[in-house]
Amino acid sequence: MPRSRIDLHLISDATGETLNSLARACLSQFDGVAAVQHRWPLIRSRFQLDRVLDGIEHEPGPVLYTLTDRSLRTELESFCQRLGLPAVSVLDPTLNMLTAYVGTASAGKPGRQYVLDADYFRRIDAMHYVLAHDDGQGEEGILEADVILVGVSRSSKTPTSFYLANRGIKAANVPLIPGVPPSAVLEHAERPIIGLTIAVDALIEIRRHRLNMIGAPRTHVAESAYIDPEEVKKELVVAKRLCAARGWPVIDVTRRSIEETATTVIQLMETWGRRRAEGARPTGPSP
Repeated sequence: MPRSRIDLHLISDATGETLNSLARACLSQFDGVAAVQHRWPLIRSRFQLDRVLDGIEHEPGPVLYTLTDRSLRTELESFCQRLGLPAVSVLDPTLNMLTAYVGTASAGKPGRQYVLDADYFRRIDAMHYVLAHDDGQGEEGILEADVILVGVSRSSKTPTSFYLANRGIKAANVPLIPGVPPSAVLEHAERPIIGLTIAVDALIEIRRHRLNMIGAPRTHVAESAYIDPEEVKKELVVAKRLCAARGWPVIDVTRRSIEETATTVIQLMETWGRRRAEGARPTGPSP
């Protein structure tokens, strides 16, 4: 009989972000199923595992895990088998494939992807950059960005910038304000500039929620051009025309998650980089 609710246990000897992402991607494919996720990060000792096993016994459900310690894995697998619960080590298929191809066994050390390496510090640097250049701030440093996002207010520029920063990408975002010429710095940017747009109704709903969140008076909200359908439509049209005139690609974020928008930004950045490299490549014979 199909289940409408499950308890899903995510057990990791590191932060558990890999499991969280995997579970989110898989659960999104099951409509009408409510999943209570029990996250158990940094499980590296028998004492810590005992606490996990108590939790599984109290609220039984399938188990996804990433444990490198063989004894902990064996104990967890035996426990789940006794309870009749499925347990899957999600990294094993990929590690086995890579081991066979590379010809060398994996290190078997937890959390190696989170060591303080150059990539880690690049992400931290990118995060600081986004904070300093959010919503058009720090105009003098915008030319140092890896990518510049432009768009009307509340078109997901800021959350997309922070997501990109987590990938080590310095993303500046510049608002397109009705009646105000775009920042002159954009004319000199030798970086990809990408516009974000959104459907009128969706934007109005986001803006109305924003006004309510900041405690704007009801009369102000009702009369504000910020959420007037005709004004919002005009604002979006002007922004799209500007992007078209400047040759900036535009992403419609209406039905995209932040992750999907950021992925499209990265693809457009790669396309921009390839075209730039091809344009700089000499086409004639060498002198």
